[in-house]
Amino acid sequence: MSTWQDLVTASLIGTERSAVPPVAVPGVPTPADAPADPAAILLDRAALLTVARRGGRPPEHAEPLPAAEPDPAPAVSPAAGHRLARMLGGEHPDLLAEWLSAAVTRGLRVPAHLLPALLDRARRVSPTGPELRRLAAEAGGSRARWLAGLNPDWAFVTVRALPGDDAWRLGDAAQRRSYLDALRGRDPDAARELIIASWEAAGPERVMFLTVLADGLSPADEPLLESALDDRAAEVYGRAAYLLARLPGSALGQRMAERALGCLRIEGDAQGTRLITIPPGRCDADMRRDGITPRPGGGSAQLDDRTHLMLEVLARTPLRTWIDKFGRSAEQILAVPLGGWAPVLFTGWARAAMAQRDQEWMAALISLALADGRPGTMYGVETLRQLIRRADPALGAPGVMPDPEPGAPAALYGAVGVLRFRYDMLKELDDDHGAG
Repeated sequence: MSTWQDLVTASLIGTERSAVPPVAVPGVPTPADAPADPAAILLDRAALLTVARRGGRPPEHAEPLPAAEPDPAPAVSPAAGHRLARMLGGEHPDLLAEWLSAAVTRGLRVPAHLLPALLDRARRVSPTGPELRRLAAEAGGSRARWLAGLNPDWAFVTVRALPGDDAWRLGDAAQRRSYLDALRGRDPDAARELIIASWEAAGPERVMFLTVLADGLSPADEPLLESALDDRAAEVYGRAAYLLARLPGSALGQRMAERALGCLRIEGDAQGTRLITIPPGRCDADMRRDGITPRPGGGSAQLDDRTHLMLEVLARTPLRTWIDKFGRSAEQILAVPLGGWAPVLFTGWARAAMAQRDQEWMAALISLALADGRPGTMYGVETLRQLIRRADPALGAPGVMPDPEPGAPAALYGAVGVLRFRYDMLKELDDDHGAG
């Protein structure tokens, strides 16, 4: 039987330059190609092959399938399995990796009846971003490996890494990434030295190197990241700047704090206390090296450019800077009226809180957005959405975050709903783990 790919190839090349491949279906007479137009013949044969592939055929000889190896890991509870089915069905699909990671960490496996849908979802992600595939394979256990032997589309489950250093020297992009991830986990210094030795010849892989460094970031990584700020590729030096902003005590963080301290001050008078914002005047060469780029344009666009610079500086400044400067907690700082710069301040602090994984600031920012009731105008739905998915799931516990007021924007109800969903999702897995 002609493969489907043969027909696809012929259609892409064009029937005027390529013969239409024959289609022979066992048990079905070869059709007489009545149309004179080769394109019509190709479509007829594609239709025939589609029906044959969907319908199958009686086997001439069938051997019983080998049994799957027993899996000692307990399956998640029906409640957790039902929640996984909801995610696979399209409800909060971006939380799937978090669910799988939590299940793997707790030594639990995916129910067998959900594995086909899970493996189909995992196969659609990029091979160079293998995290979801790895998690699906681990959470699927021996049954996932058994299914992968029956369906070549799921072969990623059973792909074996090349032995030892061969994975690095001879492997494809995904295998090199997996090798470096594993090395980073067991020997961070060796992984960093391998990256340094490979940097000059790496080219596009430099972004992957920095992505691997993000896991387990430490002060020992700072010299490499500082040198990456001088890379010509914007994606490389921008990623390096992001990681340095995450690194406590980094020189970049100190440089950003020096720039930011002159931008904000709290003033008080008879009318009350307020936050005064003075954005940076221009973007100099040192700011560009630290990953900040001005928006193009001038004249009437100058205010937009200063707004952009303010946002970028805030996003890279250690949040401890503001607690030390003002002598207040995150919640107390956000309680001060922010004035017309509120959208920029909120977004900049939110980006900093997510990069630095500061749960105190994330909780305070979410509380502010929910209390204000206007995320669609003042703060931006996307910023709130990202905060909700990175904050401590415990914020979704009953009574921790207030429900939106009646008539509040749908984005607020959606945000609280995601918090509740994440809390319930992990609580179900924790209950399963405790019961095991």
